[in-house]
Amino acid sequence: MRNRATCFLFFLLAMGLSSCEKDDICVEGNTPLLVIDFINVAATTQLKNVNDLRVVGLGTTAVVNTTTDRTDVNTIRVPLKTNEDTTSFLLIRNSATNDAGAETGDVDTLMLSYERVEDFTSRACGFVVNYNNLSASLVGSADNWIDRALVVRAQVINSDSTHVQIFH
Repeated sequence: MRNRATCFLFFLLAMGLSSCEKDDICVEGNTPLLVIDFINVAATTQLKNVNDLRVVGLGTTAVVNTTTDRTDVNTIRVPLKTNEDTTSFLLIRNSATNDAGAETGDVDTLMLSYERVEDFTSRACGFVVNYNNLSASLVGSADNWIDRALVVRAQVINSDSTHVQIFH
C-alpha cells in the first residue's frame, strides 16, 4: 500500500512539473523597423529606385545592416534607437569609394524624432520598443538629392507598412 501511495505521489509530481513549461521561445517579440519608401517627386504615386544607396547611422561609420549596401532600392527598413528619442541617418545616393578610400556620392541627412513606448510582450521576449509621434526632417542644403520627407504613419508598431516617404 505504501509503495502504491509513493507511486501515486510521484505520478502527481511528474504531471505537475510537465504541465509547467517555460515560455522560452520568442516568436513575435522584435522591436519594429522603420519602413521608408522612395517616391518619384514628378509622379508622387510611384516608387522610384535610389541608385547604389548606402545607409549609415549619423556619428558612426557602420553601414546599417537591415538593408543591402550599395544597391538600387525603392524601400528600406531601418532600426530606430531604443535608448534615445532621435535617430539620424546619412542616405548616400550613388555611393562608391574613390582611390583614396573615401566615400563618394550624394549625401543627405534624415533626422527622425519620436516618443519611445516600452511594451511587455512575454516572458521569453521581454520588452519591445514601439514609437509614437514620429516626425522626419532633412538637413537643408542647396544640393540635396532628396526633395522632402513625409511621415505617412506616425506610430511605428510593426514593419508591415510604410512609415515615411522620401521624395526625390
